[in-house]
Formats: sequence, C-alpha cells, structure tokens
Amino acid sequence: MTVPLAVVIVTYHSADVVQECLESVAVALESIPDGRVVVVDNASTDDTLAVVARTAPNAQIVARTTNDGFAAGVNAGFAAAPECDVLVLNPDVRLEPGALGPLREALAQPGVGIAAPRLLNADGSQQLSLRRAPNPLRALGEALLGGTRAGRLAPLGELVVAERAYRRTGTADWVTGAAWLVSRACRDAIGTLEEKYFLYSEETEYMVRAGERGFAIRFEPRSRAVHLGGEQSTSPVLWSLATTNRVRVIRERHGRLAAFAMWWAVLLNELLRAPREPKHRKALGDLLRWRRWPARPGEDQGWICFSAQDWWYHNRAHSDFQLMRSVAERRKVLVVNSIGMRMPTPGNSTHVARRILRKLRSVAKFVRRPLPGFYVMSPLPLPFYGSPFLRKVSAVLVRAQVRLVATALGMRTPVIMVTIPTAWDVVAPMRKRSLVFNRSDRHSDFPEADRASIEALEHELLAHADHVVYVSHALMDEERPRTGDRAHFLDHGVDLDHFTARPEAEWPDDIRSIDSPRIGFFGALDDFVVDFDLLERVAVELPGASLVLIGDATHPMERFDEHPNVHWLGFRPYDTIPAYGSAFDVAIMPWQDNNWIKHSNPIKLKEYLALGLPVVSTDFAELATYTDRVRATTGHGEFVAAVRRTLAEGGPRPASALRASVTRFSWHSRAAELVGLAEG
Repeated sequence: MTVPLAVVIVTYHSADVVQECLESVAVALESIPDGRVVVVDNASTDDTLAVVARTAPNAQIVARTTNDGFAAGVNAGFAAAPECDVLVLNPDVRLEPGALGPLREALAQPGVGIAAPRLLNADGSQQLSLRRAPNPLRALGEALLGGTRAGRLAPLGELVVAERAYRRTGTADWVTGAAWLVSRACRDAIGTLEEKYFLYSEETEYMVRAGERGFAIRFEPRSRAVHLGGEQSTSPVLWSLATTNRVRVIRERHGRLAAFAMWWAVLLNELLRAPREPKHRKALGDLLRWRRWPARPGEDQGWICFSAQDWWYHNRAHSDFQLMRSVAERRKVLVVNSIGMRMPTPGNSTHVARRILRKLRSVAKFVRRPLPGFYVMSPLPLPFYGSPFLRKVSAVLVRAQVRLVATALGMRTPVIMVTIPTAWDVVAPMRKRSLVFNRSDRHSDFPEADRASIEALEHELLAHADHVVYVSHALMDEERPRTGDRAHFLDHGVDLDHFTARPEAEWPDDIRSIDSPRIGFFGALDDFVVDFDLLERVAVELPGASLVLIGDATHPMERFDEHPNVHWLGFRPYDTIPAYGSAFDVAIMPWQDNNWIKHSNPIKLKEYLALGLPVVSTDFAELATYTDRVRATTGHGEFVAAVRRTLAEGGPRPASALRASVTRFSWHSRAAELVGLAEG
C-alpha cells in the first residue's frame, strides 16, 4: 500500500518567494493523487500567509505564534501529517514538474529512509548539496585548504565536490536541508528534529542519526529542483549561526573533547578569513563568546518581570513564575521579586517582624540564577508608596538596580511585564520593546494596601501598557473602557507533568499518618482570601474527617488547636505538593466573599483537577465554566453539605475525566501565547 505524501513548506517572512514554490509544487503534485500541502509559518509579520492563502487555497496552514526555528517548523509539519511520507521544502525551492515520481521511487528502495533531489542554482549550474559526516579533521582541512579543495579528499572535506557524484544515484551521509523526502517509517523510528539548533545543523544531526539507525540517505539526480538560496553566504548573522552550530552538533554527538577540537578547527577557519569579510568576523566573535545554544529572536532583548511574589519564600506555582520559567526556555528572563505595596506595620499587618526579616534575607541574595536562562533579583526598595517624594526616590533606587543587572545580562530592549502596580514608577522611563500589564489581581483590593495610591498606579498601567492580560473575565469586562482592544484573556495554565497523582507509597509520612478521609487545601493561607470561619465550621461539623491545611499562614492558626481533626502542616516545598495532594479525598477552596476573590482565578483549581481530585469551592465568577466538574456553593452550610456529599459519593466526574479536562492548559502553551502577543 502506497503511503500518502505531504509537502511541508516552512516559511518565515517568505512573501517574496513562496508563491513560485507553491505553484511548482501544485504542478508536481498533479500526478500524485494522494499528495497534499502543509505550510507551517513561523510567526511571519509580512504578507506570507496572505500569499499562501491566495496561491494555494487548499493548503493546510499551521500558523505558529512564535518563531522557534526551522526544526520547530518542520516538527509542526510532521505533526500535521502523521500518516504521510513528508517532503520538506524551503520556500525558495522550485520543483521541476516530474520531480516527485523519481524521488518517491528512490524512497521505496529497501533500507532507504530519506531521498534527496538534485539541486540547481538559479542559473542552472550544479549546487553542491551532498555532504560527508562532520568531524574535526574535515573542519581543519577546510580551514587550511578551503571547502572545495578539501572536498576532493574524503578524509579532509565535508563537501562532496566530484561532478560524477551528482550525475548518478548514490548515498550520502547527509544532504542540505532545502529539499528532502523522509519516509513515515523513518520518522516513526527517528522521531523529530532537534529544535535547539534553531537554524542550520538540525538536518545534519537528523540525517546522521537516521543513517546510524540503518536508514540510508539516497540521492536521486532524476529528481531536480532549483534552490535560490544565498542568504547564509551574505548574512553575517546566518553565517555565524551555521558556523557555531557545526561545533554544537559535534558536542551533542561526540562529547566535549571532540567539540573542543572542532571549535579550534572552526575558529582557525574564521580567523584566517576574518580580514576579508564581515561574516567571518561575526562568526569569530560568537565562537569566542561561546554560548551553549543559539540565541532565539528576541532572546538578547530578554524579558523582565516585576512579580507580585518573591521567588525565595512565596509559592512558586504563582503565574508569574510559571509563565517566566516557560519563557526562559526560549528567552533570557529576569524576575524582579516583589517590591511590595506598603511597609508592614503593627496594627495593619500580621507577622510584621517575620515578614521584614524574610524580605531582608531575599534582598541579601540580590541576583541568582536558579534555572538556565532564568535570573531572579531582589532589589532594595523603599515601600512608602503613600508619599509622592519617597515613592519617586524608591523608583529611582529600584530602577538603577534593575538597569545594572539587565545591562550585565545583555538585555538592551526587553519586554517588560508588570504584575505589581508599584512597579509603574520604575518601568515608565525604561527602554523596552513592549510593556505588558499582567492583571492577575486587582491589587488595590488588597486589605493592607494604600487603596488610593495603588489604584492610581493601576490606572497608569491600564492607560499606558501595550497589552493588558487578564485571568478573570469579570475584571476584564469591568476595565474594558480603559483598555479597549489592548485587553487579552490569558487563562492560567497547569504543570501537568508535575501535578500527576502519586501512588500511596510516595505520599509523605506526615500526611500518611493522618486518618482518612482527608479534606485538603494547599496554598497560601492568607486571611484576606481564605475564610477561616468556614474552615472551623468544616472541622466542627465533620469530626470524622481530617482537615489538612498545607501552606504558610498570615492568620493566627492557634484557633484550630482545640480541634483534634485539624492538621496544619505549614509550608511545604513546591516539589512535594502533588504527593501531598494525592492523599486528599476531597480538595477545597474556602474563599472569602470579597472583591479580591470576585476578580480572581486561583491556579490551584487546575492543579486540583490535574490530580484528579473532586473539588468543593465557594462560588466566584471564573468558576462558571467549571460547574460540571466542581461543586460550587454559597454559604457555609451549603459548603459543608457539599463536602459531606463528596466524601460519601465522590466527585461529579471520574478522576481521569477531571484530569483530561485541563490537559490543554499547559504553561508552555500559555507562555507561547504571551510571547506571541508581546513580541508580535
């Protein structure tokens, strides 16, 4: 049975070249009844998609929100055609009318996993597209002799230059990635392309990997195509990327020692040619300023997030941290820990001494890198936001510290995301690519805040931010007159890999020792959001159940000492929370009835559901779309009755269905949407 064919074309700002490519593909496919076209666009901002829609109205378009490189585009094309053999084409390739038949015949030969056509330049001359496997000796040969002369001797050159090699069918270690047909069997066995290279060498690594798994790369000269090309040889940035990736592919395949030898050989090549052309000087500089993986578009600008939390002592499941950790996989990120909304004072704040001490400990850390590409800084603020003068002094002080760190990290024009309103005075004069106001809460409703001052800062951000992102439809609708089309709903995500139910053997000893059934809550036990009177009523009216509370508390917890079935375990590390949650029989969200909750969208809701837990909650606006999975209640009596019913009957849906209902809400997808919005 013949495997169907999909032609996958990856575009990025390709409006000027893609039309002729699509027209040539349409002609070539006339003799292929089971062929189709998939165009994957890597977030072009020109007219590429309009040209594609006009030229190939039947093509499947995969419009990606970010440009994560050629390999990411190819992988998206693979995913769109899982049952097909796939012909990968650059948009500047023009297939000759009869190109596909011989190419498919070549792929059908026993042992062949990839077939490649003969590529010609625009003037009809031969394009040297066949390659030998890269290694340090061949790189040294090319440095000393030049690529063409070295290519005449197989041990000394990667480039296949013999004219006879392009006139007859044969095999190669790899071929340039402008046009290549890969079988479904090969894809199933080898998997996807490595996306970390961003551009260049991903096809090298993939084809060499295929060869090692027994899939031959077959060259078929009867199949012909014109490849315009030329960008790599004229662009210093692209040349440098291709050059440095030659070292990276050796490192990944053969280890650091071989990579070190490759680095020296490639360095010599660029050093010898640096006086002649800027592209070699650019590559030389990037080889000397080595980085493990290439920078992505926008990465050197980076992201700065002024968080409403502190990485060192708050819950790291907060949306600021989750989003920025995902962004940090593609961009350099600097998280600025909360600069506060007021100085904690006796009578207005709880645990004053403890809160001041923990903030001073955080400030003492100043800048750390807890994760690759993810930096956290704790500036020293002056949190006196009621005084215009002191507020201005504090803004100058914090801005100077942030600018110092951002400059050291190479963030010249970052995207700035602000969650805490008091950062407005800091960021207003800063140079930035765009300003995003993360409106995750209405901070002026915070009981300890100077409402008038914080509300004024919120209004400044609402007026001047390029984008305002919301997790609450209720709050977004209320503020629509201020934001207009700059408002964007970005629902919370969930770390699905992390929040997976754990077997009983992995439950922590302290919760395993607590009698079941267990009514559980994990998260911050803040008195302005959690209804502690309701918690006490649950404990009193359900004495046969254990009430387990996990999290730091700003409320006096001594009130529960008289209830033997209440177990406050205090703060537990984020890494352990799923194991604790897995021991719950019912998870609860006992919220206060106030404006803060009205405009909230607690992350823990999706975390509970990802663990497959039945949930009982006090009602709030954003819960409206979850009523088929969550028992929403009004009033203490109704809440207790719902908990009692859930303990007796279980949740409204099975655990597997609860988890399945949130599987599309990954933090990676949320972060990709955010990046596309802010950088688009």
